[in-house]
Amino acid sequence: QVQLVESGGGLVQAGVSLRLSCAASRRLISPNTMGWYRQAPGKQRELVATINNGGSRNYVDSVKGRFTISRDSAKNTVYLQMNNLKPEDTAIYYCNAREYGGNYWGQGTQVTVSS
Repeated sequence: QVQLVESGGGLVQAGVSLRLSCAASRRLISPNTMGWYRQAPGKQRELVATINNGGSRNYVDSVKGRFTISRDSAKNTVYLQMNNLKPEDTAIYYCNAREYGGNYWGQGTQVTVSS
């Protein structure tokens, strides 16, 4: 099992930046992928960004050019740098980690962007 602990959410005004962090309790077995998903009120959970152990990244179109995902394998941590935040980015952001035989979720961190 892997425990994921997120941090970095908050209430901000539109246009500012936030960085989310997610620390895994142990090193993931390769190949693996870490990422961020979000769920806004009344909507389904959607993928925001992922990064695999080889460094390949994937983003949902709505965040391209504004969000950057990165990882520090030595710290078993994945980050989401969110710039130029918009009210439509308001959601609970969940960290996800996948390895062979395992799919793990964090508890979620709230991001609220006011206009």
